[in-house]
Amino acid sequence: MDRALSLLELLANLGEAGVTELAKELKVHKSTAFRLVVALENRQLVEQVAERGKYRLGFGIVRLAGAVAAHLDLPRESRPVCERLAAEVGETVNVAVLDAGAAINIIQAHGSATVTARNWVGARTALHASSSGKALLAWAGDEASAALLANKLERYTEHTITSEDALRGDLKRARTRGWASTSEELEIGLNSLAAPIRGSSGYVVAAVSIAGPSYRLTVDSFDAVAGKLVPGAQEISSRIGYFGQAEAPLT
Repeated sequence: MDRALSLLELLANLGEAGVTELAKELKVHKSTAFRLVVALENRQLVEQVAERGKYRLGFGIVRLAGAVAAHLDLPRESRPVCERLAAEVGETVNVAVLDAGAAINIIQAHGSATVTARNWVGARTALHASSSGKALLAWAGDEASAALLANKLERYTEHTITSEDALRGDLKRARTRGWASTSEELEIGLNSLAAPIRGSSGYVVAAVSIAGPSYRLTVDSFDAVAGKLVPGAQEISSRIGYFGQAEAPLT
């Protein structure tokens, strides 16, 4: 355990390093360093730099940081913003974090237009079929999203995106406009859109979403709703310690 932690600290300081260099720094045999790297790579805590034979910290580190943020400040600091958004838009607002290959909702606020008080807290939703999942994927980067979507994309409705190429295109559009969306992709009659929440490090640690029936939260209304959602996500980010500039849409 000590050696594994020391290896992570080394990569944090060095940025990238090969097995030989890591073994030398840790004062262990090369085979021992390699076993440590493989074990950490299996947990996505380190990843290999393509065609360079070196390793760097992996997306799993961000996932762990996101989990810490979620369990500490995120629910408390995001609730007032979610309640305000729910009152303004009239629909259900959720905050979700990445958890073992799915998006899991950790808090929820109901809007005045909500017909039934469906409880999404604790529910795990597919990354490719939910707006929160797409937001988490879109800002995870290509390598991380590829690892998270290594398995077959399950179809939930006739509108679910099951092609990896089509999904990559959708995630690119999400990064361009600053928010992700789904239109009856998880359930027939359910639409949603989500924006990323950044932690103090600047990494995306969660997503805030607005969901409602497709006859009310129409695709045509997404731009107007996103005009309220994105500033809300930025406010939550600042409340949990992100003081960087708001990310401008990509062009």
